[in-house]
Amino acid sequence: MDKTRIWTQLDFSSEGKQSGHFFVPHSVTASAYGNVAVPILSIRNGEGPTVLLMAGNHGDEFEGQVVACRIARSLQASDISGHLIICPAANYPAAISGQRVSSIDQGNLNRSFPGSPNGTVTEQIAHYFDSVLMPMADVVIDLHSGGSSLDYLPTAFATLSGDAERDARVLEAMRVFGAPFSLIWKFDDDTRLAYSSAHRNECLYFCTELGGTASIQPDCLAYAYSGTVRLLQHFGLLTDTTPFKEVVAPKTTRFVQIPDRAHHVYAPADGLFEPKFRLAETVRKGQLAGLCSFINEPLREPVPTYFDSDGFVICKRHFAQAKLGDCVAHVAIDYPILPRPHARP
Repeated sequence: MDKTRIWTQLDFSSEGKQSGHFFVPHSVTASAYGNVAVPILSIRNGEGPTVLLMAGNHGDEFEGQVVACRIARSLQASDISGHLIICPAANYPAAISGQRVSSIDQGNLNRSFPGSPNGTVTEQIAHYFDSVLMPMADVVIDLHSGGSSLDYLPTAFATLSGDAERDARVLEAMRVFGAPFSLIWKFDDDTRLAYSSAHRNECLYFCTELGGTASIQPDCLAYAYSGTVRLLQHFGLLTDTTPFKEVVAPKTTRFVQIPDRAHHVYAPADGLFEPKFRLAETVRKGQLAGLCSFINEPLREPVPTYFDSDGFVICKRHFAQAKLGDCVAHVAIDYPILPRPHARP
């Protein structure tokens, strides 16, 4: 595999707290030898786990970006045992413009793994995570929310790796994080996503979907912050003297799943989607989910769409304008009760 062309002034092997950037080569008219500078921090102290904390994988998902910056400001090297790498705006061109995808190349970072060292800016960033950052990590914490177009109930996510020991550890991490819901994503085998790179690099991968609508919802921000701090404690990275405040107690999480595409609802036409459900509502197969209306054809009857499964609405579309094929809801059901793993020595 070709080596990355990305470079950084940070020395990840050095003790202490370092803040800087990794630089993605990007030659354009205004800057022949230019680079896209992506913020990154390395905090290292002695022996212990290496945790990669990333946010801004999608640039319009803001809760994780705030949390990553807050944790970066709060910690000194003496507060940890191990190595914490923080990337608060992983797809920086997307994050700085508040968009899901890059303003430079329209790249969706979470559909670009494992990336390419010779590709677009987004592909180069994905390759840097896949070939440099994740190989250093024992744990990857990837903080997402619904972004501009979606609104999620506060949810932790896991796509199981098939490694029994690692999967038991991520399920326990979901309990520790303490979101109201913990979703096991069973049917998605998209190798372009960050979790696939983490699994290839034998990392424990933890993800969230916390709120959305391109806003910062206080409750979701509190879950993101408190849950992330608890995870860093759980994985043994934080010392007893770590100075964190405003950490709320975890909720008892409810394990759920979206087992197949019958639990998705899609817009039936281009138009204004009028939902006939609310977030968190219990729904039934065959129940009316919504109507698409047509402002350019006022006399045309709206086109209905229906739920194709029983469950409850864990995610709904935020935008009223929709196109045929846009996902307007996810319906979740309970996941079988899982035994707690044996305590590790």
